[in-house]
Amino acid sequence: MGQGLAGEPRRARHKVLGVLVGTQVLGATGVGLAAVTPLVAAAMTDSPVVAGLAQTGTVVGAAVFALPVAALAARRGRRPALLFGYGAGAVGAALAVAAVTTGSWPGLVGAMVLFGGGLAANLAARYAAADLAPPAQRARAVATLLWVVTVGAVAGPNLAGPADALAAALGLTEGTGPFLAAAVVFAAAAVGVLAGLRPDPLDLASTAGHADQPVHHPVPPAAHDHLQPGPPVRVRRAGVWRRLDATGRLALAGVATSHLAMVGLMSMTPVHMGHGSASLTVVGVVVSVHVAAMYAASPLFGWMADRLGRVPVLAVGAALVVAGASISGMAPATDAPQLAAGLTVLGFGWSAALVAGSALLTESVPAQLRPAAQGLADLCMNIGGVLGGVLAGAVVTVWSYGALGLVVGFSALPLLVMCMAANPRPAG
Repeated sequence: MGQGLAGEPRRARHKVLGVLVGTQVLGATGVGLAAVTPLVAAAMTDSPVVAGLAQTGTVVGAAVFALPVAALAARRGRRPALLFGYGAGAVGAALAVAAVTTGSWPGLVGAMVLFGGGLAANLAARYAAADLAPPAQRARAVATLLWVVTVGAVAGPNLAGPADALAAALGLTEGTGPFLAAAVVFAAAAVGVLAGLRPDPLDLASTAGHADQPVHHPVPPAAHDHLQPGPPVRVRRAGVWRRLDATGRLALAGVATSHLAMVGLMSMTPVHMGHGSASLTVVGVVVSVHVAAMYAASPLFGWMADRLGRVPVLAVGAALVVAGASISGMAPATDAPQLAAGLTVLGFGWSAALVAGSALLTESVPAQLRPAAQGLADLCMNIGGVLGGVLAGAVVTVWSYGALGLVVGFSALPLLVMCMAANPRPAG
């Protein structure tokens, strides 16, 4: 048995992690292709409101699918859950093709909600990577899955133009190409999960013997080891918040707060720059720098979280969010370099909080509760994103972009205080 744990399961974990990396790239590319959604919706209706609804539909869909994906993972494993999410994304992309072809903007909005299943699967994949990793490497495993998103985040939007040109050459309606390409890559991700994610990551975690081993955790391991199997998933889902200890709630607050702050400030920055007559090229560079900061630095934060502890890195993330909001909020609309610097720091803060918070949440609950807790985290994260976008628009409309920076900065301060008060055990 000892040789098996050291040999075959280890090879299986490497193989399954490779499949997760490949499908994550495909899924991120599919999500990136949907960057043209507001433009397509605006061309269909000449309405900024409809364009915003279509863009928001993906995030709403990710929130809607978060709990079903988690419930399916708890009942049957990660493979069926990810297959369900990517499959829903592929169907949503195909329905978006039909909606654009028929000129139905309500159909497009509805299709993008279903499309959000692909985003939900991409978010859930980081937890599958955490299942596979030994406790001392969980944050780095999460960071690896986030880092490869960079490939899809860059490739997706850049493939939208060629995909639409190909669709036009095939006689399809203008604007359908990116969604058709997204349907293909989501379907490819689903096939990859179906064929390659064997054995299931949750099964591998149990086989390896580290499913219930927490690290950097203020509660003694025995508190988790002696927990009895929980009630059915439909009951656990409703009561999972009550089953989270203070550390688990801190992780949940960290993931949700950082995402709300990031989406809120990021959504209004192009508008702010537009008031300064910035060109689309300049806006695009600022946004690209921000996206690169969100994902490219994740391996560094994963290494830090494994070496220094989850809570200290979560505190670093909160501090970076406060700093990024301050730098951006004080920038005039014409100062693209300062806005780029602020959004870069904000992206680093989001990355640190997501990596450390995801690893901390995984370790804060016993194995049988993890999928439900992780689903709750993704639900809160996506709801935070929706609220961040809506509230940011209201703040800028009533006050200013500078006021938004102030609000976002203050919103992350309680998280920083909670991290400093947590006083976790030092990393071993």
